[in-house]
This record gives sequence, C-alpha cells and structure tokens, in this order.
Amino acid sequence: MSGTSLSYQFKTASIVVKLIVINVLIWVGFMLLEWILNSGNIITQWLSLPTDLSRLIIQPWSLLTYAFLHGGFWHIFWNMLILYWFGQIVLNLFTEKRFLTVYLLGALAGGVFFVISYNLFPVLIQSTAFLVGASAAVRAIMIFIATYTPNTEVRIIFFNVKLWHIGVFVILTDLIQIPSSDNAGGLLAHVGGALFGFVYAQQLGKGNDIGLWWERFADTVVGFFKPRPKSEKKAKMKTVYRNTKAHATASTVSKSMSKTEKQIRIDTILDKISKSGYDSLSKEDKDFLFKAGKDT
Repeated sequence: MSGTSLSYQFKTASIVVKLIVINVLIWVGFMLLEWILNSGNIITQWLSLPTDLSRLIIQPWSLLTYAFLHGGFWHIFWNMLILYWFGQIVLNLFTEKRFLTVYLLGALAGGVFFVISYNLFPVLIQSTAFLVGASAAVRAIMIFIATYTPNTEVRIIFFNVKLWHIGVFVILTDLIQIPSSDNAGGLLAHVGGALFGFVYAQQLGKGNDIGLWWERFADTVVGFFKPRPKSEKKAKMKTVYRNTKAHATASTVSKSMSKTEKQIRIDTILDKISKSGYDSLSKEDKDFLFKAGKDT
C-alpha cells in the first residue's frame, strides 16, 4: 500500500518535486553502485561532461547527463533547495513544460559554455576537467524568473528582496570567484546557464519563444516511445464497420419508418446539429438526413 501511495504522490507532484526526487535518487543510487562495484569514478565519468573534445564526441549524452550527478551532500542540498524555492515562483506564471524547457536548455547551455571555455581561453586550455551538478540548470531557472519579473519580492529571513537583486548578487559572486576558485569550470557553467535564462526571458518578453523548438523535439521523442492503445485500433475497426453498414441500410431504415417516426428522427438530428454542429453527426445520421431530404 505504501509503495502505491508513494508512486501516486510522485505522479501527482509538480515537476519541481519530481526533478528533486530524481536527482536525489540518482545521487544515492550512484554512491551505492560505486561502493558495491568498487569501481571508483568509472561510471560517473561516462556521464560527466569532459573538457576533452575527443572524449565528448564519444559521449555526447554527457551534455545533459552531467546535470543529474552531484559531488557531495552539500552540493546537491543547495542545488535542490534553490531549485525548489525559485521553481515554485516559475510555476506560478508558467507551465511545467516551459519550466522543464528552461531547466534542461539551461543545463545544456551551461555545459556548452564550460566546454568552449576550456578549449578557448589560454589559461584553461592546458587543463582537463569533468563537470557534474545541476547548478547551471538551477541558475537558468533563477535568472530566467528574475529577468522576467524583476520587481517581484521574496522574503529572506527579516527582509523583502526583489528578484533582480538576488540575480545580480548571484552573477557577480560567480564572476568574482572565477579567477581564484578551484571550481572555475563549475562557475563558468553557472554563467552559461544564467546567460541562457536571461536571454530566454528577454526574448519571451518580446514575444519570441526560443525554447519552442525544444518542446516540439521533446514531444516528438516522447511520441516515439508511447505505445498505441489497442482499444483505439478496435474502436476504429468498429467505426468503419458501422459506417459502411449505415450507408447500405439508411435507405431501408428510412422506408420502414412512419412519417411520425421520421419526423422525430429528423428533429433529433437537427437538435444535435444546433448543439454540436454538423460534424458531430454520425455517418448514419448524415445518410438518413440526406435520404429524408430527397424523399420530401
């Protein structure tokens, strides 16, 4: 019973809660898996985002999978806490599909910015690194909503703070730390995710949805894996059979009816048209109406 209850709660939860649960389960699962297999970081490295382009070519999935891995408890704790906080604000204004689009494309943008930086900036070219964590995706969510509704206020302990104040503080903190931080790659990914969130919100305010292509792509991919219900096939077969029969017997039914019965049937069909339109009629109804019109 408890298992069914947990499954139901997960299915009915918001996309924010689902992402948090997925991230936590993956973090716990990978810790246990690597402990059981005693394989060090081999499994994690195949899902982490590398700076080496030759390796990235053979593991392109890492441009997204890295965002579902975390290095330690505090890493995932702060990411999920901030995601929950800002995610609720986003869902007050946008659909879950758009939230997920900002989140995933933010992760993708952060990953691309990370790889480009390590292969473009001279100070980083000689370095090799792997990226893990949802920070870029979380930054995208944070800056997206701070840009879209900058003057919205939130309560932080004893003070009300506007979202744009939080956004500016977070970005400046990341930029200041990059030159001296041991986690320069992670901070660069933050900047990439934040930049995407900013551009997305700006364009959306102008009426341009730059994430629409991703939503269509995701719908197409999901459609490939969605099985076609057997009941739908049966329904179509029955409909075809009924329609064919109706066409053949409409004349017979019309002739066997009395004038009163015909008029009642006609009135019923006309009433259906007035309520739902002509297209709502069945093939049998259309044939009957056509035949009745010819007989009058």
